[in-house]
Amino acid sequence: MNIKTWIGIGALAALVLYGININNSLVAQEESVDQAWAQVENQYQRRSDLIPNLVNTVKGAADFEQETLTQVIEARSKATSVQVSAEDLNDPQKVQQFQQAQAQLSGALSRLLVTVEKYPELKANQNFRDLQVQLEGTENRIATERKRYNDAVSSYNTAIRRFPGNIFAGLLGFDNKTYFEADEGAEQAPEVNF
Repeated sequence: MNIKTWIGIGALAALVLYGININNSLVAQEESVDQAWAQVENQYQRRSDLIPNLVNTVKGAADFEQETLTQVIEARSKATSVQVSAEDLNDPQKVQQFQQAQAQLSGALSRLLVTVEKYPELKANQNFRDLQVQLEGTENRIATERKRYNDAVSSYNTAIRRFPGNIFAGLLGFDNKTYFEADEGAEQAPEVNF
């Protein structure tokens, strides 16, 4: 064989090795996105698991508005019925449906906690206070995990769009993942009246 053949074989081997390296890097980043998504789901599940305890504690207040409790129960049911797997993270509609269901639950919980302000005996209940603290902590965890998920998506999406990785990503079937976005109207500060 002549020198041109060896150079061609060497270049082809280098290209194959480079492609394998890019593939492995993208697989690792995609796994990071999937792991971050699992943590988001984990925190939403924690919140969902706390809600029946909160509702039962609130039901103990004899004259509490049943409509508010019903809204929380229905929102929790809807939020837990909308499932998004790691494979669905490429589908913005599925992620948006999940976000909307979780936003409805957040709104129902907020209305519940605002309504509770009218019931001093309930606010003084130690079980209720403990559950409220746990829910507040869970909301903070959810925000943290959503940020970590978006960071992982940013890293992954950047890697599959950069040259020459974008060529290999296209050939190997790596697609963009969907970000969590702020809820509609989140840019407006809520009104607080005393």
